[in-house]
Amino acid sequence: MRTGFPKATAGMRIGLLGGSFDPAHEGHAHITRQALKRFRLDRVWWLVSPGNPLKPEGPAPMARRIAAARAVMDHPRVIVTDIEARIGTHYTAETLARLGALYPGVSFLWLMGADNLATFHRWDRWRSILGTVPVGVLARPGQGVAARRSKAAVAYAPYQLRGRYSPCLASRRAPAWCFVNVPMIDISSSEIRARGDWHRDG
Repeated sequence: MRTGFPKATAGMRIGLLGGSFDPAHEGHAHITRQALKRFRLDRVWWLVSPGNPLKPEGPAPMARRIAAARAVMDHPRVIVTDIEARIGTHYTAETLARLGALYPGVSFLWLMGADNLATFHRWDRWRSILGTVPVGVLARPGQGVAARRSKAAVAYAPYQLRGRYSPCLASRRAPAWCFVNVPMIDISSSEIRARGDWHRDG
């Protein structure tokens, strides 16, 4: 494996949490710990993206976001990585294809919050994503109505696993997805920026 790339061996179950992390916060850390437990993952990788194609404004510098993320998520089974920048991918579908080639035999699971599922059909090649890896959706109890009624959820309803089967999701062949309710911390990166606690220009 190339220098600076996360290490993984065949047979491992690895959750992927992608985002700008601009900045990372305890909410990200909390759903990561929940994902490790609910989906019985060996690792979770935080994929700190170079930028979000759906957002008009660019994020803070990568090195600064990486450092802040590592300060927030100090866990032996969680890796904060800039692998997307290293392999030159900008969209999740591209990233998943490259990771599959780089890590043969590893079972990847894409992780997202319910708010992302609600708009998932706007993602580039979203159907390809669902056909490549299983997807674990984490939601606060009572906050998942829009997600459950989303275009992606309706279209892939036949492939949904009930929450009680979440521990085996990473071993399922795509398409497969599972919606689990977890207690969540009510915080967002946009709120942190609005308070003035994080400035993109440093």
